[in-house]
Amino acid sequence: MEVCALASGSSGNCFFVETSNGDSLLIDLGISCKQTQTRLENIGKKPEDIGGIFITHEHTDHIRGVDVFARKFNIPVFATSRTFKDRFVVSDDELVNEISNRDILKFKGIQIEVFSKSHKAADPVSYTIVEKNKRVSIITDAGFACQNVKSHIKDADFLFLESNHDEKMLLEGKYPWPTKKWIKSDLGHLSNNQASLAVLEHAPKKLGNVVLSHISQHNNTLDVAMKSFNVLKERKDLKPKVLLSTRETPTPLFLV
Repeated sequence: MEVCALASGSSGNCFFVETSNGDSLLIDLGISCKQTQTRLENIGKKPEDIGGIFITHEHTDHIRGVDVFARKFNIPVFATSRTFKDRFVVSDDELVNEISNRDILKFKGIQIEVFSKSHKAADPVSYTIVEKNKRVSIITDAGFACQNVKSHIKDADFLFLESNHDEKMLLEGKYPWPTKKWIKSDLGHLSNNQASLAVLEHAPKKLGNVVLSHISQHNNTLDVAMKSFNVLKERKDLKPKVLLSTRETPTPLFLV
């Protein structure tokens, strides 16, 4: 597989996956149609080749570009029924495909495992993509490392993992207290420490890469997020490459 974060951050998220057969999909589409096209072209991929868009939840930074992009290229959109009901996602009913939060889907030669997580949304899910015994898990917007999150970290060969905020920066920052309270709650977002400890305690030794994702613009920095993952040195058998994703530019394409 080839994988890439086209964008990841508090204001827009979109992940690209392509199988060895050349079939591709997007996980979330929280940037504009134009930006999605441009970023796909920047990594040498064509929007016309996207076979499906899989939505994690209904927040704007995950669905902003879905309607225009899906209709323009006639791409089916997959989400739970509660996600579709809670927020407008796509206006063409023929593109709507409802899934459950515990489905195991067969899609264009790959397996897509859907699993629930804790976040303030109608029915939030994450996805693990499986091809030829290689597993890519894309996990953002989780209030804590619940059993489902831990389970998918345990089997991952490649991991996009939320490292949203530094707890001290959040508490000392400009957000109002109710927002701070939500972010740090079990319905909010994984902090740097929560994310790094989840990997330290649960990742398999086969894990090759961790791409830190959904990094807050106001309550984190790229350097602080990276430094928090120095804790992985406590495990001699675990040596993944730790990398960063941002809202502004796509990551390189990674081969899994």
